[in-house]
Amino acid sequence: MGWPGSRTVTVPCTVEIEHTPESLHAHVTLDAGFEIEPGDEVQVHDAPTQVAYGERLTVARTATVIRAGALERAWTKLIAHLELTELFEVSFSERRTL
Repeated sequence: MGWPGSRTVTVPCTVEIEHTPESLHAHVTLDAGFEIEPGDEVQVHDAPTQVAYGERLTVARTATVIRAGALERAWTKLIAHLELTELFEVSFSERRTL
């Protein structure tokens, strides 16, 4: 259910799914300017999972957002920073081509 300090909010959302030659994507936009922050969890209710090839579907649904508490938010930021620094590992060793 979440860490201590978390709370649950239900918000309306828009689900867009496209499966065309130009694009294959699924996006969820929370309505009313609701902002997601590090550590938050979102579950969309009754979202469609497929759309026929060549079609685009936009539907209104509801989503449950479990807001992270201060401790979980800090933990998420720390872990994300540590994982990002793994991308910065660079080797300057000399390579020889045969």
